[in-house]
Amino acid sequence: MAARRRKYIYIAIPAVLLVLAFILFPLINAVKLSLYKWNGYSQSMRFIGADNYVKAFSDKFFWSSLGNTLIYGFGSTLLQNLGGLAAALFLNKKFVGRNALRAILYMPIMISPFLMGQIMYYFVQYEGGVFNELLGVLGMNPVYWMESGLSSTIMITLINSWQYMGLCMIIYLAGLQNIPEMYREAARLDGAGKFAEFRKVTVPLLIPSITTAVVTNLIGGLKLYDVIVALSNGGPNRQSMSLAFYIQVLYFNDESAGYASAIGILTFLMILIITLPINALLRRREVEY
Repeated sequence: MAARRRKYIYIAIPAVLLVLAFILFPLINAVKLSLYKWNGYSQSMRFIGADNYVKAFSDKFFWSSLGNTLIYGFGSTLLQNLGGLAAALFLNKKFVGRNALRAILYMPIMISPFLMGQIMYYFVQYEGGVFNELLGVLGMNPVYWMESGLSSTIMITLINSWQYMGLCMIIYLAGLQNIPEMYREAARLDGAGKFAEFRKVTVPLLIPSITTAVVTNLIGGLKLYDVIVALSNGGPNRQSMSLAFYIQVLYFNDESAGYASAIGILTFLMILIITLPINALLRRREVEY
């Protein structure tokens, strides 16, 4: 028994080393840098304690980026899960072309978020954009799809949600196909209609899939970066930045590496504070079958 335990420990060593190298050590280093005033390249670093964290609470760009980040996180999670669940329920039925349609809905995930943003830029741009060309055909005036920070944030959220909806679809399809048919048959024998069957049988047994999809999408949305770079580059006037994008701006554009590290630590804590309770709440609602 002891030999088997040692064998498992040896097997886990590479994974532990990877976690230490790529997660724990960078996190510790970021905490250290957040306590200094540093431009990111010079040899001189001045210790300032918690001043960078205090500065964040009076920084208007931090608060606007935080608000955008919450929209990206919760907005994308809501749309991706609703769309993914609806697609999974439809594609769980047997009909001709089902597999082809599954592949089509999943395909956007195969494109990197940056490239997807680049592609969609040609759809939403004012001059010659695909959407405005279609409006012109219909006799309507063109629209500034990315005119303000709010409209840019909404457009980025919609595009991100559409790209990753296929991931939710796959998770929910796996969950639906894992539900024993006898439970649905029992509900029908008791006189349950389609909606009652969905609410009383499908949803409770789908909670493990919901947990996986919600937490995965929420974390991804809260650290959204690539598609913002491609679509708006944080504009107009830094109004569509996420916290992840703001960290990059602070480090490379504003040469405030210490402050960027502090924002990074605050972002990490925010994601932790949001996702852990949601994950725990959903886990408690899971049922065994």
